[in-house]
Amino acid sequence: MPSAKIIWTKIDEAPALATYALLPVVQAYTKNTGIDIEVSDISLAGRIIALFPDNLAESQKQVDALTALGELTQSPDANIVKLPNISASIPQLQAAIKELQQKGYDIPDYPEEPKNDAERALQLRFTKVLGSAVNPVLREGNSDRRAAASVKRFAQSNPHRMMKPWPENGSMTRVAHMTEKDFYGTEKSKTMDDDEVVSIEFADPSGAKTILKSGLVLQKGEVIDTSVMNVKALRAFYARTINEAKNEGALLSLHLKATMMKISDPIMFGHAVSVYYGKALDKYTAELKEIGANINNGLADVEDKLDRLPLDKKNQIEADIAAVYNEQPALAMVDSRKGITNLHVPNNVIIDASMPNVVRDGGKMWNNDDALQDTIAMIPDRSYATIYYEIIEDCKINGQLDPSTMGSVSNVGLMAQKAEEYGSHDKTFEAPGEGVIRVVDAAGTSLLEQAVESGDIFRMCQAKDAPIQDWVKLAVTRARASGSPAIFWLDENRGHDAEIIKKVNLYIQDHDLDGLDLQILKPVDAMTFSLKRVRRGEDTISVTGNVLRDYLTDLFPILELGTSARMLSIVPLMKGGGLFETGAGGSAPKHVQQFLQEGHLRWDSLGEYCALVPSFEQIARTSGNAKAAVLAETLDEAISTYLENAKSPSRKVNELDNRGSTFYLALYWAQALAAQDRDTELKARFLTLSQELAESESKIAQELINAQGEAVDIGGYFKPDEAKTAASMRPSQTLNRILESI
Repeated sequence: MPSAKIIWTKIDEAPALATYALLPVVQAYTKNTGIDIEVSDISLAGRIIALFPDNLAESQKQVDALTALGELTQSPDANIVKLPNISASIPQLQAAIKELQQKGYDIPDYPEEPKNDAERALQLRFTKVLGSAVNPVLREGNSDRRAAASVKRFAQSNPHRMMKPWPENGSMTRVAHMTEKDFYGTEKSKTMDDDEVVSIEFADPSGAKTILKSGLVLQKGEVIDTSVMNVKALRAFYARTINEAKNEGALLSLHLKATMMKISDPIMFGHAVSVYYGKALDKYTAELKEIGANINNGLADVEDKLDRLPLDKKNQIEADIAAVYNEQPALAMVDSRKGITNLHVPNNVIIDASMPNVVRDGGKMWNNDDALQDTIAMIPDRSYATIYYEIIEDCKINGQLDPSTMGSVSNVGLMAQKAEEYGSHDKTFEAPGEGVIRVVDAAGTSLLEQAVESGDIFRMCQAKDAPIQDWVKLAVTRARASGSPAIFWLDENRGHDAEIIKKVNLYIQDHDLDGLDLQILKPVDAMTFSLKRVRRGEDTISVTGNVLRDYLTDLFPILELGTSARMLSIVPLMKGGGLFETGAGGSAPKHVQQFLQEGHLRWDSLGEYCALVPSFEQIARTSGNAKAAVLAETLDEAISTYLENAKSPSRKVNELDNRGSTFYLALYWAQALAAQDRDTELKARFLTLSQELAESESKIAQELINAQGEAVDIGGYFKPDEAKTAASMRPSQTLNRILESI
C-alpha cells in the first residue's frame, strides 16, 4: 500500500486545545491506511525553546520544527495541515517567556531596550518568534481561500444570528484615514532588471552614511518598493480625529495589525497612545523612561511598570491618566468590566478581526457601559483603509447584509516567498534623524530612496517574479473552475500596484481566457463591485496581494458564515506539495478563557475538518492511495451531516462544546465509511465501529456534558501540561475506549 505522511502542526490557544480531541480520532481512523500523522510543534512556546538549546537540559530541548517544515515545503511530498498560531506581540512574548521560566526553562528575558551588543544580539534572536514568524516560512505557495460548498449551503439555510441592523436614522460611524504622507502616498516601486545584492542605508544632511541592512539578495524580475510613514503627519491625524470623535460624540477606535506588522504597527500604535494620553504622559517623560515603560506596548505597559516608582508618584501618574478620560473621547472597549480599552495592548484589536465586527454589529463597538455605540475607526494608512471605508458607507446606505442570501467573495492571494508587506519586517526602520534612506546596489547607485525626518517609519517590500506568475495562473484556474468573475484589487496610482499591473497584463496572456471575466479594479472600486454582487447573491473571486488576502478572508467569511474559522484555505506549494490552513484564530484567547473558567470550549474545529479533505485528496492524487480517496470522500459527507444536524459548538456552558462536536464528526464519518462500497476492508472495520458509537451516543454525550461547569487546570497557557490537557479534552472514557479498540 502506498504510504504518505500528513504533518499536523501543534500550535497555541483554542485550536491547540481542540487538537487534543480531534487528533486521536484522525489517528485512529487512518490506522493501517498507509497514512501517518506526525505532529510538529510550531507553538510560540516551542519556537522559543528551540531558540535556546544551549541553555536547556536534554529533556527540555526541542528541535527547530519551523525550520524543518520550511525545508519540507520545498518537497513535492509536503502535506501540511497548518492550524492558526499566535503571531506574538512583545507583551505576548514576555508572558510566554515568564511562563517557561516558571516551568524551569532557562530562557533569558526579552531586552526591550538593549544596552549593549549582547542584549542587541539577544533582541535580534527573539525577532525570529515575534509577529508573523511562522506564515512567511511555510507559505511557499499562493493562497486559494473559500468556503466549502457544504459550509456555504449550511450558512444560507441556517444563517448566523450575530448580524445587527444598521440604524435607519443614520450612523455616525465612519473610517478615518490620512490624506497625505502615509505609506500609500510615499510609495515608490520598481522591477529589477537583473539580479542584485543591495543595501539599505541612511544618509544624514552632511552625507554621513549608516548601513541599516546589507547583503539583501534581489532577483531579476522582482518588484521592490519603499515607503515612509511621516510621524508628524500621523500624530496630527490622530490629534485631529480624536478631536472630531469628541465633538461628534462617537467612540474612538484604532485598527492596526501589530501582530503581523510587528515593527511598523506597534510604533504607530505607540504614537496613538502618546497623543491620546499626552496630557498625562508628557508630564512624566523622565519617570517613564526610568522605569522602562514602552508605549508601543500600550497603556498596559505603563501601568504595569508604575510599581517601580515611589507610591506617591505612582498614584499621581494614575490620577493624571484617569483624568484624561474626562477630556478625551470615549475609547472603544475590549473588556469594559476590567477597564481594558482599545489602547491597552497592541494585539487586542487586530484590524482583520475588529473591522468585520464593526460591520456585523451595525457600525458599533462596545463602550465603557458595556453597550454598543457608533465609532470613528482610525486606520491611518490609505493602502487598505479605503476598502473598509467603502463597506461602511455601503451599509449606511443599503443596510445590513443578509447571510441567508448573500454571495461569497473567495480569494486568490499573492503570499508566496514573503511577498509584500508581510515580508518587510527585516527591512523596516525608524529613521534615526533627518535625511534620506535609500536602497543602493553594489556600486552605490541608488535604486529607490525616501526623504525622512527623525522617527519616520521606513519600510521596503519585495514580491518575486515566480510567485506573481503562479498567482496569475491560480486566479485563472479558479475563475475557470468556479465560473465567477476574478477581480484583481490593484490601484494604478499606488507605486507597487502599478508594477504588479504590468506583470498581470503580461502573464495573463499565457492563459486561455475564453469565457472568463477577469478585471483589474482599484481596491475601493473592487469593493463596490463585489458588494453589489454579494447583495444579489452572486459570487466573486478577489485576487489580491498578501495584506488584502488577510483582511478579506476575515471580512467576508465573518459576515457570511459568522466566523472565518470555517473557511477552506488551500496553498498549492510551488514545488508541488500542499499546505492546508484551517482558519483564523483571532478569537482563540477568549475561548481559552471560557474553557479555563467553566470547562466549555466553544472553538469550532470545522476549519480543521475541512482542511483534512484536500489533504487526503492530495495523498490519493500523488501516491495512488485509494484509501485516502475514500477517507476524503466520506469525511466530506460527514461534514455535511454534521452541519445539517447542527452539531457546531454552543457558546454556552453545559451545552455541546468542541469535544462533543468532534464526537459527532467521528460518528458521522464512521457511518459514512461503513456505508461506502469502494473499500471493503474499511467498510467492515467501520461498520462495527459506527454501530458501537451510535449505541453509545447518549452515554458519550452525557460524559462530555458532565465535564463542564467547573474551572479547569491545564497547567499553563502557552505550554500547558500534556497529561492535564489530554484529560480535560478527552473526558469520555467510553469514546476513548472505542477509539483505542480500532
